[in-house]
Amino acid sequence: MIPKYRKQFNQEFSQEKYSQLKEILAQKGGITPAFRISESPLFLSNEFKNKLLDASESIIDQIKELPAEVLHKAVPDNCRVPHDTNQPHFFTIDFGICRSENGEIEPQLIELQAFPSLYAFQKTFEDTFCEVYPFLSEIKNKMPHDEFKNHLKKLIVGDENPEHVILLEIFPEKQKTAIDFALTEQLLGIKTVCLTKVKKEDRKLFYENDGKLVEIKRIYNRVIFDELDRIPDLKAGFDFREDIDVKWITHPNWFFKISKFLLPMLKHQFVPKSYFLHEFPEHENLENFVLKPLFSFAGSGVNLNPTKEITEAIEDKENYILQRKVTYEPIFEDINGEFSKAEIRLLYIWHENEDRPVLLENLGRMTKAAMVNVDFNKKDAIWIGSSNAFFGE
Repeated sequence: MIPKYRKQFNQEFSQEKYSQLKEILAQKGGITPAFRISESPLFLSNEFKNKLLDASESIIDQIKELPAEVLHKAVPDNCRVPHDTNQPHFFTIDFGICRSENGEIEPQLIELQAFPSLYAFQKTFEDTFCEVYPFLSEIKNKMPHDEFKNHLKKLIVGDENPEHVILLEIFPEKQKTAIDFALTEQLLGIKTVCLTKVKKEDRKLFYENDGKLVEIKRIYNRVIFDELDRIPDLKAGFDFREDIDVKWITHPNWFFKISKFLLPMLKHQFVPKSYFLHEFPEHENLENFVLKPLFSFAGSGVNLNPTKEITEAIEDKENYILQRKVTYEPIFEDINGEFSKAEIRLLYIWHENEDRPVLLENLGRMTKAAMVNVDFNKKDAIWIGSSNAFFGE
C-alpha cells in the first residue's frame, strides 16, 4: 500500500522519533495518552480510499431509507431518553483492511456507531506525525485546521456561549480517552464535567466553575448510557431519562440506533453478511461467523469462535448478532520485515438540517494479534496500537 511512503517512513524511523512523537502529543494535550500509540501511520492508496467512500456512502443511503419505527425498536425501553432527534450528530464507521478472493485489498465493514470518537485527538495525531516526519505533509488530510475546528464548533457549541457547553463523561480523569477530552477543551473552550458533579434544579442542569453554578445548555455526550448500571453506587447528578431542558450532542438514543443492530439490514459487497442470533438460518455454518453483543464497546463480549452450546445458552438472542468472519490482511511492514494488520474508522459529523454527514478525519488501529485490540498483543510488538491513515497515489 503506497510502497514509496512505506519505504521512506521505515528508513526515517527511529526510537528517538517515536519518543518525540509521544512527547509532543503529551505536551499538546497536557496529559500522556493512556492507550498505546503506534509507531507508524497506515499508508493506503487512493483506490482503497475510493472503496471506503463508496461503501460508506451506500451505507448512509441505506440508513436514511430506514423507517423511523425500525430505528426506534433498537432503543431498549429502559434506556430511552426524551426529545429524540431526526438524525445523529456523529457517525463513525469501522472497516477491516482485508484481501478479497481475487487478491485485491478491500475494506470490510466491522461496525458502525452514532457516538463521538477521538475527533480532536486524531487531528492532533495527524499533525504531529507530520511534524516528526515532514514528508507526510504532502499526503495529509486536505481539510485545513480552521475548517476542521469550525465544523466541530458549529456542531458541538453552536450559537451558545462555550461556558454553557460541557463534555460529559463518568470519571473523565480515569478514562483512557482523557487526552481527547483535554484537546477538545482547548479546541472549543468548553469544560469536561463528571456526571457525578452535575446538579439538577427543576428541569435545568448546572455545573460548578470557579465557585459559581453555571447552567448547562448543551451536552457533548461521551457517556455510554447502558454502562451506567454497571457502576456500583454511582451517584449521578441526574437521570438521562428525565425530561430536562438541555440539548444533547448527540442524543443518547442514537447510540443504540446506529449500532450492530443495523448490520443484518445492510447490503454491499464490502458488508459481510450478518444475522440476529435468533434468526440465524440452518444452512449457514456457525464456524464462519463471529458472535457479537449488540451494545458492547471496545470489543467486549465478542466471541471469535462461537459454538452451538454457547449460542443456545444465550437467553436474550435478539440482543446478539452473528457476523460473517473476515480475514484482516497483514500488509503494513515494520522495520523488522514483519507485518501488522489494521482497521480504519472514518469519523463523520452530521450537521443538523443537512442531508449528509461530513467526513472530518480517520482513526487507525494496528495489531499483530487475532483481535484489533492492543491488549491482545505481545508486549514487545511494534507497529501496534492507535494510528492514523494517510492516502496517496
